[in-house]
Amino acid sequence: MTATLKIVGLGGSLARVSRSRAALRLALEGAASAGAETTLLDLRELDLPMYDPDHEEPTVAAELLIESCYGADGMLWSSPMYQGTISGAFKNALDWLHLLGGREPPFLHDKVIGLISAAGGTQGLQAINTMEFATRALRAWDVPYVVPVSTAARVFDEDGAVHDASVKLQLETLGGEVVRVAQRFAADGSLHRATECEEAAERVAAAA
Repeated sequence: MTATLKIVGLGGSLARVSRSRAALRLALEGAASAGAETTLLDLRELDLPMYDPDHEEPTVAAELLIESCYGADGMLWSSPMYQGTISGAFKNALDWLHLLGGREPPFLHDKVIGLISAAGGTQGLQAINTMEFATRALRAWDVPYVVPVSTAARVFDEDGAVHDASVKLQLETLGGEVVRVAQRFAADGSLHRATECEEAAERVAAAA
C-alpha cells in the first residue's frame, strides 16, 4: 500500500483577514482532494519569535514549524506582497528553516513546493520571484503559481470566501499538482526534477 503523502501549507499573514491565508486553504483543499494528508501552518497562529542566529534554540512554535516542514513530502507557500516582496513574517519563518542545514539530507532537499502570492495590486509575481530564490536556497523544487492572486480584495471577501471561479480552480489545481509531482519524485529518483515542475506549472496555468 502506498503511504499517504504529507503536504504542509505555510503562510498567511499576521492580519485577522488574510487573503493569502484564504488562497492557501484552497490550495490545501486541492491537495487533500488528490489524496494527501494536509497541515496548515498559519503564521498568525504560530506567533513565531524573530530568528536570531546568536540564540538559535527554537521555541515550541519554531520547533513545530521546523519539524513539520522537514517531515513534509511537499509544501504550499503563500505570502501577501508587501513593498514588492514577501512579508516579514513569512521571511522570518523561512529564516527558522536555517536550522535544517545540519540534517541529512539538509534543509528541504528534493521537496516539491507550490508558490502563491496575494497582492493588493497586479504585481504579485515579484513575491513569487522572491520565494523561488528561497526555494532553491533550501534545495527544494518549486511549482510556481504562475498567475498570482492580484487585486486579492476583489477575489476573496472578508470571510475568506472566493468569488472568482478561475482563481479557485487554479489554486485547487496547484495543490493537486504538488501532490502529483511529489508522488512522482518519491517513485522515481531519476526523474528530471525541473522538467516535472515546469510541466506542473503549465497545468496550473491551463486551469484558468
